Amino acid sequence: MTEVRFGVLGPIAGWRGTEEIGFGAAKRSRVLAALLLHAGRRVDRETIIDVVWGGDPPRSGVNLVQKYVGDLRRVLRRLGSGDIVESAGHCYRLRLAPEQLDSWVFGRHLEQARAARAAGEPALAGKALDAALGLWRGPAFGGLDAGPVVVERARLEESRLAAVEELLEIRLLLGEHASVLPELSRLSREHPLREHLRELRMLALYRAGRQAEALAVFDDTRRLLADELGVDPGPALRALHERILRADSALDATPGRAAAAPGGPAGAEGGEPPARQLPRDVPDFTGRADALATLARLLADPGHPPVVVVGAPGVGKSALAVRAAHAAAGLFPDGALYLNLAGTSTEPRPPSAMLAELLRAIGVRGAAIPEGLDERAALYRSHLAERRTLLLLDDAADATQVRPLLPGTAHCAVLVTSRHRLTDLAGARGLELGVFRPDEARELLARVAGANRVEDEPDQADAIARFCGYLPLAIRVGAAKLAGRPGWSLRVLRDRLADQSRRIGELRVGDTSVRASFEVSVRMLSDRAARAFRSLGLLGAQTFPGWVIGPLLGERNADDALDELLDASLLTVVGTDAVGQARYRLHDLLRDYAVKAADADPPEARARAVARVLGAWLHLAEKANEGLPRSVLGAGRGSALRVPPGRETERPLLPCPLAWFDTERIPLLGAVALAADWGLDELAWELATAVVPYYDHRGNHDDWQRGHEVALRAVVTAGNRRGEAALLRGLGQVRIYREDFGAATRTLRRSRRLFHACGDERGEATALAGLATAFRLTGRFDDALGHAVAALDLLAGRDRPVEAQIRNGVGMIRLAQGRDDEAGAWFTEALRLARETGDRHREAAVLRDRSGLHVRRGDATAALADLHRALAAFEGMHDERCVAFTLLALGEVYADTGDGSRAAASVERAMTVFRKAGSDTEVAAGRRLLGRLGTASAALPAR
Repeated sequence: MTEVRFGVLGPIAGWRGTEEIGFGAAKRSRVLAALLLHAGRRVDRETIIDVVWGGDPPRSGVNLVQKYVGDLRRVLRRLGSGDIVESAGHCYRLRLAPEQLDSWVFGRHLEQARAARAAGEPALAGKALDAALGLWRGPAFGGLDAGPVVVERARLEESRLAAVEELLEIRLLLGEHASVLPELSRLSREHPLREHLRELRMLALYRAGRQAEALAVFDDTRRLLADELGVDPGPALRALHERILRADSALDATPGRAAAAPGGPAGAEGGEPPARQLPRDVPDFTGRADALATLARLLADPGHPPVVVVGAPGVGKSALAVRAAHAAAGLFPDGALYLNLAGTSTEPRPPSAMLAELLRAIGVRGAAIPEGLDERAALYRSHLAERRTLLLLDDAADATQVRPLLPGTAHCAVLVTSRHRLTDLAGARGLELGVFRPDEARELLARVAGANRVEDEPDQADAIARFCGYLPLAIRVGAAKLAGRPGWSLRVLRDRLADQSRRIGELRVGDTSVRASFEVSVRMLSDRAARAFRSLGLLGAQTFPGWVIGPLLGERNADDALDELLDASLLTVVGTDAVGQARYRLHDLLRDYAVKAADADPPEARARAVARVLGAWLHLAEKANEGLPRSVLGAGRGSALRVPPGRETERPLLPCPLAWFDTERIPLLGAVALAADWGLDELAWELATAVVPYYDHRGNHDDWQRGHEVALRAVVTAGNRRGEAALLRGLGQVRIYREDFGAATRTLRRSRRLFHACGDERGEATALAGLATAFRLTGRFDDALGHAVAALDLLAGRDRPVEAQIRNGVGMIRLAQGRDDEAGAWFTEALRLARETGDRHREAAVLRDRSGLHVRRGDATAALADLHRALAAFEGMHDERCVAFTLLALGEVYADTGDGSRAAASVERAMTVFRKAGSDTEVAAGRRLLGRLGTASAALPAR
């Protein structure tokens, strides 16, 4: 059976053999377009709906998608293609071989063309490009204008234009300048800002004997760029203009081979001074003493393995490499060669062409330069075999581009710069360059903008460096801007940079800008990695584990996208956290750029990405809570999305949930704020309350209150009464801990009313329990008892761990009322429930509180036994706060029995914890007890 093929390089189409397939209704073709857009990958219904209906889907969109997918299946089955449309939950996948989709075949032809050209076979490259361009039937995804399609169409159109330029360049190489001129004229009119087309047109005109017209093209281009963009032509166009002006004979066409380079007769060598091609050193180069020392040591190594300087865009790799190369040049009497590999351009330079340039630099001329890549590389290695030469390869795209340029012996040294980690370059040693230290940043600012200005406004200078993220390019641009505006104070620039929304735009001077530097790196990413990069900017200024990229992309595992961002130096590894996860961050300016770039994505897609990440945080927090003591403060489950990120992500937190919470404390607080910012009120309150057991365990009341207040504003705005009730319950508890009992009572009463209105009896019971605690601590024991009993009535045995906690509270109330027998019964029942449910933390808390009953009865031995059992349990669970309360109780019992040394040791250990937590009441209680004991510690001030 003939295989079905599909086309997106024009209107959506399908063929069986040479017969075109009709897919029926237009909407059915649009569904097929969505599947082809993500061929081989899962596509959720929301994405399909976006492609089919754009921003105005019908209410029945999900059902219609199911119908259209079913119709497509039937059409394809009739054609004998089998079940190539697969279902997976709410997603679909179109299973295709590469040769079944024209855009994949197009890409394969391009790869073949570039390989042929690199191998010195331009005619074969031209045939492959002809085949690639012959697949196009019109604009890609013709007739569709949904957001995802527009992005893919732009990418494919850019690839098509690049292929057209490559084909025209090859035809010029083959001497067909007369026949390509009409096409170049038409394309230059259609794409007036593509300088490479203008360059090819100038060359074709020159070779056709029309030098004046070629020069006129340059003048026209210069005016156009100045008017439209305010910039000058690029270096390639300027260089060609100069060569045409001097009628450089190397520009003459030689069909079938590259034009000869200027410089003398073919094969000339010997008698020439060694080439010294290093670019001019940066006169105001600043800092980097350690990096320069490292490079000096590596370049002096007799073995001379390649040295790769890698780093993020704008970090100063090239400036460092040029300074290091100049410093080491004296070690290489046979010359210093330099190549710009253009790895960050849309067309990185092919090794074959660069080898020709290197051969000419060492004296090989014209026809003596062979055609093939391997032959050129062999000749190059042969010429350098006995020479001591330094080679600086700037802006490498990848190891494939670099390998053919490496000398064959250890006499030569090679220094490479790249934004990519060239880990597959055998034997290479790497130096990763980071941002400036603050002192280096200030020094560069002073050198470029003026030392006096920096001395006069040191605080503003430091702020400018900080807003630039200590990125050398950003600081240089900002300093140059100040240098060109001597009337500005540093505060003017500082205030402009303080506005995060305009910061990237401000960091531009002349034709140098931070934005352009970033765009180059991002343009080289795959679509998935670029989308991940943009989405990461939405998460705010914090470190993050690598798993977040999966939910951002809507995938379970996105390690390949993470690796791509790391290899491109767009992410920084900041270390490994306490549970063994690698942590990453975006440089501040890269994050600003990513946020701006994300504006081009549909708002709904951005909101879904954020919601998925927050849903994963929520899922992990709930998993971690399973390893913490059960608390009456738990708010129950809401309706927010949970996104399990996978067992590999969950596994590290299970044995050490406290360490996981310690690590993620700041990101989780940021997640609450992010949910609030995006109007995700349900996620906001659930995330805030999910961290309460941890906050309670650690006594972290500041973060607890901050997160709850942020979430509370979101739920109140959204009219989310259950979320408001849960957050008020948590805030009421914080106010109890801070002894603000009036505010606590008001907050808990409102929480109870809201829970009651929502029909949430468990939530209402927890609010009543909180009120009981507030009344007990203020001596209103009858009110406390009434609220506690009311809470137990609402629970009615449905939540025994919480019931155990409330019964223990009743025991404390009865003990405070002097009704010891009743207190004993409540403690006993609380202890039984805690043990039956396996709640070791609650069991230890009951033992600690019951010790007061033993003291009342004069049984110090029983009191100490209960306290020591409780202490061992709390220590085993690493609950420092409960350990401290238990130690304080032990100190009281030891003091009553006359054991002053043990009493003092217990109290001093407890006070260390209370001081750290800022628990002034408990510190004061400890000081009073130490005062009774007459110890020196009693005189120490509270800290």
